[in-house]
Amino acid sequence: MSRGAGREMTAVQTATAVVGAVFLLVGVLGFIPGITTDYDTMELAGHESEAMLLGIFQVSVLHNVVHLAFGVAGLAMSRSISGSRAFLIGGGVIYLLLFVYGLAIDHDSDANFVPLNTADDWLHLGLGVGMVALGVALTGSGRRRMEH
Repeated sequence: MSRGAGREMTAVQTATAVVGAVFLLVGVLGFIPGITTDYDTMELAGHESEAMLLGIFQVSVLHNVVHLAFGVAGLAMSRSISGSRAFLIGGGVIYLLLFVYGLAIDHDSDANFVPLNTADDWLHLGLGVGMVALGVALTGSGRRRMEH
């Protein structure tokens, strides 16, 4: 895959672009009735939203917008190796924190403003671990070569 004036994308840049595109797709799908069940119950934010992406993941307008923003950030940051690494590792840490937050709060309380359900919590763990692992694995040994 080429980028710009004959420059090839590195593996970490490609991974970041793919992760960003998936986040963007998920954000869009969250706004499509049918793909999101109980669409008519979607709230701006909060645990009262009963809309479920793919019938599994609780979503709200805020939740979908967060996915869209992560997607745009991933695509923009895939333009550089350092940006890609920062997106994958930093974004992964954010998702790990969301996992812990989701476990710590009562899903029926006002603290669940995103909203999150148990399926979201476990997905956030997988995303966090996967994104950090990609950021480290795809740049860990290559960084020394690039700096010389």
